[in-house]
Amino acid sequence: MPVSVLLDRRFAKFLVVGVLNTAFGYSIYAALIYLGLHVSVAILIGTILGILFNFRTTGQLVFGSRDNRLFVRFVAVYAILYVLNVAGVEALLLAGVGKYLAGALMLVPMALLAFILNKTLVFDAGR
Repeated sequence: MPVSVLLDRRFAKFLVVGVLNTAFGYSIYAALIYLGLHVSVAILIGTILGILFNFRTTGQLVFGSRDNRLFVRFVAVYAILYVLNVAGVEALLLAGVGKYLAGALMLVPMALLAFILNKTLVFDAGR
């Protein structure tokens, strides 16, 4: 990860807000897995609900943006994250990792990538 990301004050805010967003999204995922849904469906539903929740918290609290026009870009970033998350979870499942642990193991890389993509493609790009 570039040092400039670690030094970005917004990254610290992103981590704090990310704990809230991650708890929300992972709780949805875990509940849906418990109910018997396939991991890709659980991730999809968690992602959709997370997008709605995260747009406000990330935009306002991390990047200081209330610009609703950025929502389409935000959704596009989460579409990319969804594909990469499903691929990562599926790869871990093939390696013998359980569904819950696979989802948990993908949290950190997805959070880092989410910050970088949201910063460069959504909120800073929208200025």
